[in-house]
Amino acid sequence: MSYNNTKKQILLPLLFGLILIAGILIGYIVMPKSAGNSSPLVIHPQSNKIDAILNLIKEDYVDTVDVVKMQEDIIPEMLKKLDPHSVYIPAKNLKNVNEELSSNFSGIGVQFSIQKDTVMVVAVISGGPSEKVGLLPGDRIVEVNDSLIAGNGIKNPVVLKLLRGEKGTIVNVGIQRRNSSELLNFEITRGEIPMYSVDVSYMATDEIGYVKVNRFAQNTYGEFLTAMAKLKAQNCKKLIVDFRGNSGGYLDVAINLCNEFLQDKDMIVYTQGKSNPRQEVYANGKGSFQDTEVAVLIDEFSASASEIFAGAIQDNDRGIIVGRRSFGKGLVQNQIPLADGSALRLTISRYYTPAGRCIQKPYEEGVDEYNLDIIERFENGEFFNQDSIHVTDTIQYKTKKGRIVYGGGGIMPDYFVARDTTQLTNYYYKVSANAMMYRYALEYSDNNRKELKKLKTPKEIDQFLKSRNVVNDFVKYASKEGVKLNKKEFNISKNIIRVQLNAYIARNIIDDEGFYPLISEIDEVFKEALKLLEDGKAAI
Repeated sequence: MSYNNTKKQILLPLLFGLILIAGILIGYIVMPKSAGNSSPLVIHPQSNKIDAILNLIKEDYVDTVDVVKMQEDIIPEMLKKLDPHSVYIPAKNLKNVNEELSSNFSGIGVQFSIQKDTVMVVAVISGGPSEKVGLLPGDRIVEVNDSLIAGNGIKNPVVLKLLRGEKGTIVNVGIQRRNSSELLNFEITRGEIPMYSVDVSYMATDEIGYVKVNRFAQNTYGEFLTAMAKLKAQNCKKLIVDFRGNSGGYLDVAINLCNEFLQDKDMIVYTQGKSNPRQEVYANGKGSFQDTEVAVLIDEFSASASEIFAGAIQDNDRGIIVGRRSFGKGLVQNQIPLADGSALRLTISRYYTPAGRCIQKPYEEGVDEYNLDIIERFENGEFFNQDSIHVTDTIQYKTKKGRIVYGGGGIMPDYFVARDTTQLTNYYYKVSANAMMYRYALEYSDNNRKELKKLKTPKEIDQFLKSRNVVNDFVKYASKEGVKLNKKEFNISKNIIRVQLNAYIARNIIDDEGFYPLISEIDEVFKEALKLLEDGKAAI
């Protein structure tokens, strides 16, 4: 197996996850002064130089210039001089940006995937507009408002634009259904579609529950309490809370979640900034899970509110942190609306963990370098070896019980778990490319939906798929798609391919309640946390 190939494949998703804003390249020519062409000196009375310069350009520049567009370009460049998280949100983007942390959006209520140039309905949201009119998983959307959308290279953003819209508005869709030669037409009135931030909650063992939280949004706290109530009803005594890939959200939501686990007067977090005096937040002792042993899972994409939770649990010696070093975002933003409908997210303070750690990683080298930090961590071997972690803040901080912890670049886990690459081969990377396993799983689910719908649990689906030897069927599918079998590499990667295929198929049938219990078989961080809880290591 080539390490370089492995490296490229792991880097690929990281590169896609980074937002690199291109700088404005400014060139100029200074014209020599001429006695015959000298112009009188004019002092513009604007209150600042930026206004003065924009006004000069508007009035005196040789060509017509869109000054409003120029302002839109200048503002992001100004903010890049501050910190990576102070950002300008144009009016046209504000709704979509705010929607990321809202509890719903307006649409028709389907999950879809574009397969063979056709929009396929993967799932129909329960109680949503599409379910009410009779759309089914597996339906192909070929027309929207009498316009053909199949077979013309349509992309996800276009489909979203066509199907989402204001609540109460109508969209007409033409559906091609399996075993039906006629085009079925549905008139769908768009409605509010819930956006869930708790992906799944289930009992991993008889006593250990698992909750996966993907963001800290408006509805996260309520969803979390509902998930925990379900687990408590199933005799949950210990808990795994998974914040991997969770980039954060609302500070108050993180505080509410921390409060559920901490004892009375335990500090949760404090914030402080130039114009914002120190504000300390403490638990009130009314949390419902103060006696529940807890393990928190984090990785390099766990940021902001995720780090507040992990830091509070760690500094109060309330549980264990398992995984890899978190992102390192310790800055708090306030969103300020502007007159034209745009907004400014301005950093107003830093947050500190109870032990006094600011876990914000350095950003003095600029935004682009800041965003490339994840790649540098990989290059330095940090994903594979704890000794490769470079700590920028060498000051030692102490937890409630005197354990040593560090700041200056993310939360360090109590138990480090390296990325597992032992089953990764060139064959695996090839069949992973272009979402080949996902596409096969969707096609298999669609072709066998009648039988699969009879199965109600992840275990039943897994056993069914093993009996059908789906992984060998996939090898034939991959060969037809241009990936020839390499037996040696396939044997190394066979287990991870099988688990992923079965988990994807289970997700297509019973959603994330099917996916996560199956994918956990190859999730080394989850398995380590499970073992630690079983061995009583979370009771620090």
